Amino acid sequence: MSEARKVRRAKITGLGCYVPPGTLTNADLEKMVHTTDEWILTRTGISNRYIADENTATSDIAVEAARALLEQRNLTGTDIEAIIVCTVTPDMLFPSTACLVQDRIGAKGAWGFDMVAACSGLLYGLTTAAQLVASGSQDRVMVIGADTMSKIIDYQDRATCVLFGDGAGAMLIEPVEDSQENVGLIDFLHEVDGSGGQLLYMPAGGSRQPPSHETVEKRLHYVHQDGKQVFKYAVRKMYEVCKELMERNGLTPEDIDVLIPHQANARIISAVAQRLGIPRERAIINIDRYANTTGGTIPLATRDAIETGKLKRGDLALMAAVGAGLTAGAALWRWAY
Repeated sequence: MSEARKVRRAKITGLGCYVPPGTLTNADLEKMVHTTDEWILTRTGISNRYIADENTATSDIAVEAARALLEQRNLTGTDIEAIIVCTVTPDMLFPSTACLVQDRIGAKGAWGFDMVAACSGLLYGLTTAAQLVASGSQDRVMVIGADTMSKIIDYQDRATCVLFGDGAGAMLIEPVEDSQENVGLIDFLHEVDGSGGQLLYMPAGGSRQPPSHETVEKRLHYVHQDGKQVFKYAVRKMYEVCKELMERNGLTPEDIDVLIPHQANARIISAVAQRLGIPRERAIINIDRYANTTGGTIPLATRDAIETGKLKRGDLALMAAVGAGLTAGAALWRWAY
């Protein structure tokens, strides 16, 4: 194996986020479906969502996040070698959203693809990017979590329409050049359990149920969810993957500087932190402002952690997510900047 192909550690070196300007508050939803601000806040912790307008697609907000990242790092599109877009709301089935982003940010020569793992997608994308960097095949991989969930939400279904918002975040993965530098990806654990696939899914639009007058009339192109079962799974599985990851790395709750979880429900996050023994003030919760942006939640939460001083260079961050699939994952990162 050549020197260039030796396994390298990978680190996160930049972050850019974007949310569309439009908002949807609980007060707005009270006028649309049979619900109340109190009911939503009590059960989810959400008070506001950012919503893309009818002319804004997932690639549009992904590009804005990518440009914010490039500006932060003083890079251009040509500096990026690969792009992974983690989304369940692509502009279209093909070409991939990664292709659209590559073109618009001028990443000439880059390759890329979309990753579909729902709310766990960004974590899976980061792990995949880290392996590309570790192999020596790439030096700069951009991972974007972006979703316009408002496009696939049934605003007649109060069980789901209160939960989701739109948003995007981009992270840059690069190699740790100095072998003595104690930063980067430490370990990860990912799982899927396809037996729970129909607990959270969009029934129509694929090869199983192609679009038809019937599928549209039955509202099968929207998110369908068994909320109680998903909640139970999310609390249990997010705890389990975090606990196993901590144990196999010999870590205690005191070692974790910040827990950066997927923002699905404030009660899920609080329950997981409590079971892990991590103080609630070390768990990032911003679902009240953004709701569940699916691929965008962890980048947005990471940005808030940095801006509030809860995440600093050298800190140990535990990222975790559970999503449709069913998917689950956790990763330990020693923060690099």
